[in-house]
Amino acid sequence: MAGELARAAVLGTGLIGGSVLLRLRDAGLDVTGWDPDPAIRGRVRERGVVVADTVEDAAAGRDVVFLCGPLPTLPATLTRVAAVTDDTCVLTDVGSVKAEVSTAATVQGLGHRFVPGHPMAGADRAGPDAADPDLLAGAAWVLCPGPTGLDAFRRLAALLVDVFHARVVPMSAPEHDGAAALASHVPHVLAGALAGTVHRSALRDAVLTLAAGSFSDGTRVAGGPPERTANMLLGNRDRVLAELDALGVFLGELTEALRAGDAATLADRLAEGRQTRSTLRAREFTAHRREFLRAADHVGELAYLRELGAAGGHLTEVREARGAVTYTGHLPATPPLG
Repeated sequence: MAGELARAAVLGTGLIGGSVLLRLRDAGLDVTGWDPDPAIRGRVRERGVVVADTVEDAAAGRDVVFLCGPLPTLPATLTRVAAVTDDTCVLTDVGSVKAEVSTAATVQGLGHRFVPGHPMAGADRAGPDAADPDLLAGAAWVLCPGPTGLDAFRRLAALLVDVFHARVVPMSAPEHDGAAALASHVPHVLAGALAGTVHRSALRDAVLTLAAGSFSDGTRVAGGPPERTANMLLGNRDRVLAELDALGVFLGELTEALRAGDAATLADRLAEGRQTRSTLRAREFTAHRREFLRAADHVGELAYLRELGAAGGHLTEVREARGAVTYTGHLPATPPLG
């Protein structure tokens, strides 16, 4: 199925967009890039990639278009791309918040071919020079299938599995934004807060001299562009604020136990965190296959996909043959999908 999307465009060639572009190029696809910055377009061309000078030139005639620019620019870019692509062209993005761009696509009548996406990978550097064709290899890649866009979802998911070896996580846009608030957005706040506190400290240089793995790991994402992080937090503001409130409750329990010299409570709260960390390291999955007829009502197929993602599962194969689509799904060993 990935062969159906042989002509691609990548609009925005920073860390994520550039990595998508290089991976597609290395996989043998006919891919064209674009970036609003002429200097960046020149640097990307130096890496042997075709780069157009306008959005329209990059997107015209493509089978799939990846929107990889800053979150606030996506709705307008979507409008420009829709005007120069035909109705069979699959559109997607890589933004870290899904609700706003999903709504924009629906308002523009593009829900049948726009599939909101978010690859869960990154680095502490930014820009096209940091782009790496292996950055997204094997990543969890959220796709948000809608009731009118399952054909586009299947085609795009197959491409991501085949080219990026992605673990495709199908979720609704609100579920993604809720999960991403804790999985990604709040950690950016914590990293920035810790690094910022050190920056203000009178002992800053001494702290940096002593900083080892715990500080480096805890502040890694603070190395990203501040404007990009601010856009992400503002785009998912309500969910981030809610999770920061929950985090504040937990921090309050730790603080009170420390103030009271309550070693048992301190250990209990820290043990909760240790359990989650241990689970992350040792997760096991069980595989299954599900088949749906293409000509049937898609309600059951959409429900299966969203339930799979909400339960912590992912897809590693999407195949269409003889009028049916077959998914290879994986679920955490417990709890099972109902």
